[in-house]
Amino acid sequence: MKPENKALLTKILTYHVVPGKPTAKDVLAAIKKGHGTAEVNTLQGEMLKASVHDEKHKLNDAKGGTAMVTATDVMASNGLIHVINAVLMPE
Repeated sequence: MKPENKALLTKILTYHVVPGKPTAKDVLAAIKKGHGTAEVNTLQGEMLKASVHDEKHKLNDAKGGTAMVTATDVMASNGLIHVINAVLMPE
């Protein structure tokens, strides 16, 4: 990692972290409440949009990119993990 890229890497990594421990059930409830879409605040400060497409959980980033959730509610010592199949990018 080059020192000049450290801030960008931090921004990207913290864009993949959501405060708290929202379970897949919590996210689905928020999507229902939002009539098909839920906005999720990231630790980085920007939003992700969560939705369901063909019965699969989907996340959209600030640049229009998409990631599908491939595994949910994976317990770890430092939180709850939802595995995605792509890198999401903040503005």
